[in-house]
Amino acid sequence: MTTAPKKARTRTTNQFSDSHLVQECLEGNEAAWAALIAKYKNLIFSIPIQYGFSEEDSADIFQAACMDLLTELPRLREPNALAGWLIQVVRNKCFHRKRAQERHRVQEIGDLNSYASLDEPEGLVAQVEQEQALHEALSDLSPRCQQLVHMLFFEMPVRPYQQVAKELNLAAGSIGFTRRRCLNKLRQRLERLGFHLS
Repeated sequence: MTTAPKKARTRTTNQFSDSHLVQECLEGNEAAWAALIAKYKNLIFSIPIQYGFSEEDSADIFQAACMDLLTELPRLREPNALAGWLIQVVRNKCFHRKRAQERHRVQEIGDLNSYASLDEPEGLVAQVEQEQALHEALSDLSPRCQQLVHMLFFEMPVRPYQQVAKELNLAAGSIGFTRRRCLNKLRQRLERLGFHLS
C-alpha cells in the first residue's frame, strides 16, 4: 500500500541538514525534495558544463542524476556526505556520455583509433565543492545580504554603490558597513562548512 506524499511543511527546508532533508523525502515530504534539488542543482549542472558538454547534454545529465538520487535515496548510508556522492554520480554520467558520443563518432567516420578519454578539468572536485559551499553559505544569509552580495559581486557590469543603495532602500554611506557585515557573516558560514579563508 502506497502512502500519499505529505503536504509541504511550513518551515523553510533549506535550514535543515542533508540528513534531515533526506529523512523528510523518504517520508514523502515534497517540499523537502524540492529543497534538496534546489540546494544541489547548481552543483549537479555545473559539472557537465565544466567538462565541456552542451547545455542540452548537461540538462540530460542533470535529469539522470536527479533520477539516480531519487532511486538511491533509501539506500544512502551517509546522507550528510550527499554532495560528494552527487559529484561522483555526475562525473560517472559525464564519463559514460562522453564514451557513448565517441562510439557514435567512431562509427560515423570509421576511425577506430579515435577513442578519447574524459579529461577531467584540473581541480574540478575542489572547485565544485567550493562553489557548493558558497551557494549554501549565501542561502543562509538574510535576504538583504543575499541581494547585496549578488549585486556587488555577481552582476556584470558592477553596479555603483549609489544604485545598490537606492534599490535596497539604504543610505549610500551605509553600503560599505552593510557590505562588510554581510561578508563577515558569509565568511563565518563558509568556515562552519570547512572552508577557511585567509
